[in-house]
Amino acid sequence: MKNLFTKWNQISLVKRIVIGIILGVILALTVPAASWITIFGSLFVGALKAVAPVLVLFLVMYALAAHKRGTKTNMKTVLALYAIGTLLAGVVAVAVSFIFPITLTLTEGAEGLTPPEGIVEVLQTVLFNVVSNPVDAVMNANYLGILMWAVVLGLALKSANQNTKDMLGSFSDAITKVVQWVINLAPIGIMGLVFDAVVTTGLSALLVYGKLVLILVGCMLFVALVVNPLIVYVYIRRNPYPLVFKVLKESGITAFFTRSSAANIPVNMKLCEELGLDEDTYAVSIPLGATINMAGAAVTISVLTLAAVNTLDIQVDFMTALLLSVIAAVSAAGASGVAGGSLLLIPLACSLFGVPNEIAMQVVGVGFIIGVVQDSCETALNSSTDVLFTATAEYAKEYKESKVGSAATLKS
Repeated sequence: MKNLFTKWNQISLVKRIVIGIILGVILALTVPAASWITIFGSLFVGALKAVAPVLVLFLVMYALAAHKRGTKTNMKTVLALYAIGTLLAGVVAVAVSFIFPITLTLTEGAEGLTPPEGIVEVLQTVLFNVVSNPVDAVMNANYLGILMWAVVLGLALKSANQNTKDMLGSFSDAITKVVQWVINLAPIGIMGLVFDAVVTTGLSALLVYGKLVLILVGCMLFVALVVNPLIVYVYIRRNPYPLVFKVLKESGITAFFTRSSAANIPVNMKLCEELGLDEDTYAVSIPLGATINMAGAAVTISVLTLAAVNTLDIQVDFMTALLLSVIAAVSAAGASGVAGGSLLLIPLACSLFGVPNEIAMQVVGVGFIIGVVQDSCETALNSSTDVLFTATAEYAKEYKESKVGSAATLKS
């Protein structure tokens, strides 16, 4: 039994996840009455939700506390890349929605949710989440509040003695290990999630919204395979695709199935280590990216909002719609601090075009139906881009230094 378990763990996580998917589909089609299988998915998601907030808190806190004065990082470049990537993702979504306009068959299903009424309320919510009680922030997975407290405590602990920092590092390593244990259970958890999705929703529900799913997934693939590589090329001036494909394979696939950027942090940290990146940078940029780098969310908000506009036959010119991409980018950065995530920010974006709130909330209901695909692709894009842009910032620094060195050699 022990040998079997060892051999199972020696198989790559991606292959084990594929096995879990196949088993989930087979069980759903052959024994749909075996509802107890869904508990594996619920336990897996519950474990991820439980440990991810604590992980972000300790990782960022330790990274800042252990940072040595005078050590240079690439955080300014990383933050710029996060902002550019999210904004361009929104622009792509707007452009595609104009080229391939779609309408929706609206549905109920989003009752009881309270969306924000305007951008001021979104910003107010974000600010209040930032100053939230630390215990409350961890309990409610308020990642903006967790991030703020991690930064404050990390900076305060910079002057602590080395023993305290070492203990903090040990806690950080231990929690990372726990998350890795949970992720190793992904094949079983995903089997339960796939079983539940096929039995309860079936493929027919997704086919009704097939065109919408294709637009969303197409936009995200375009961002991942065209826009992001172009951004990377501008910064590093060499073929970006080896790096792009590596982060999509190593980070994007696991994020697709865990559907949690925060839970995917250990995977991204390990990948950064394999790429030989500067730990002083990625120890901060990866947890930060899991909170604010939300290109996938910008795509979701923009596409679903313009779908609602088309459904109501509201005439909107392209330049006005571009404003939506800016709003989507700003809103997406705070999505983790708003109840309901990116979907619940759709009514805010719809209000820009006079779409009634009751209609907008029906669009949110559509979002929940296609969430099994939309949310997975969104998370895969968001999480893999964290590593991509962290690596890009470091490679860009090396490129600039090599140019300076070459120029100095020519002058001499």
